[in-house]
Amino acid sequence: MSTGIIAEPLIRLGAFLGVFLAVALWELAAPRRRPAFARRARWPHNLGLLAVDVAVLRLVAPGAAIAVAVAGEARGWGLVNAFAIPGWIAIPLAIALLDLAIYFQHVTFHAVPTLWRLHRVHHSDLHIDVTTGTRFHPVEILISTAVKCAGVAALGAPAVAVLAFEVLLNATAMFNHANARVPAWIEQWLRWLLVTPDMHRVHHSIVYNETSSNFGFNLPWWDRLFGTYRAQPAAGHQGMTIGVDAFRSPEELRLDRLLVQPFLNTPGGYAINRRPNADRGQEAV
Repeated sequence: MSTGIIAEPLIRLGAFLGVFLAVALWELAAPRRRPAFARRARWPHNLGLLAVDVAVLRLVAPGAAIAVAVAGEARGWGLVNAFAIPGWIAIPLAIALLDLAIYFQHVTFHAVPTLWRLHRVHHSDLHIDVTTGTRFHPVEILISTAVKCAGVAALGAPAVAVLAFEVLLNATAMFNHANARVPAWIEQWLRWLLVTPDMHRVHHSIVYNETSSNFGFNLPWWDRLFGTYRAQPAAGHQGMTIGVDAFRSPEELRLDRLLVQPFLNTPGGYAINRRPNADRGQEAV
């Protein structure tokens, strides 16, 4: 098991580079929307934030979820071990339930004002592409890691399932943030199996009710099951506005601004906890 922990960063890095390159080339070949900014205005800062995240995570909690899984297997923690669920069931079950936990975490980050301050760093990107899927504040990454560790311990998830889930989550985050076109006849069926770029892009709309939908990153079923699914943005994918109201200046795309953004006071509320009589057409902040 210790070998698996050592190999974990190499496996994740290899998967990241392969998926990132594939999606970036796909965006060049078949863009869905005209980019609002040149890549040089956004990519160095989004990827710089990713580098900060990786450094912080490796310093504070390297391989934390895998380590918890290994400890759980050794000590018999969690649902899987309590009921002696065989591996061929335990692995896909753990992956699905961890994905459900991330769905609820995502909803919570939208609903709790303090957590939204952290998560809006992700939403304040003024264009959406593969690098948006890597753009998260390091404090949010640490909180997410703690949530995953708790979920892994409660489930008794096998280490191989945790590693597979981590790789899938990173890969699908880049895939579903892609500024890339999927043929309509494929997309309408694919979104029943996987969160597609068109499905997730709705979630990055500046409009309140659209931002409060399509929270899934990997599996699309949770949004349909819990009533948070929205098929399309009202303005269409070409006409919709990406981002949040409070951060519309190109200067806010800079890495230094992204790191301090959660600590800035901004006006307005947010979709899930807005006043009932708020204008339904009002834009998210």
